[in-house]
Amino acid sequence: MSTIDVTEDTFEQTVTADGIVLVDAWASWCGPCRAFAPTFEKASEQHPDATFAKLDTEANQGLAAALQIQSIPTLMVFRDGVLVFREAGALPPAALEDLISQVKDLDMDDVKRQIAEQQQG
Repeated sequence: MSTIDVTEDTFEQTVTADGIVLVDAWASWCGPCRAFAPTFEKASEQHPDATFAKLDTEANQGLAAALQIQSIPTLMVFRDGVLVFREAGALPPAALEDLISQVKDLDMDDVKRQIAEQQQG
């Protein structure tokens, strides 16, 4: 599966879906964003079981502000509607592969239990 574009209208329904969703927040003028794009695209082809979404921060400034994106590229990873990873900076291919493997291996029942405990505490 290749990448999809998300907008202010489609972001929430995309990231709250079941499964793994990776979101690359980028802008056309950003050199590191352009350098990371082929890595992100290649990973999307290697992992058809995950959704790879691109968020153009220039075209969706309200959403970028709501997400508190301070620098780009910013990679966010959601699994079953839960944000499990967020970091600014372009990842090399091996690091992106490792991250995807770690997210696939997560015990989501445990993750949701930890979130519930944090909200209670």
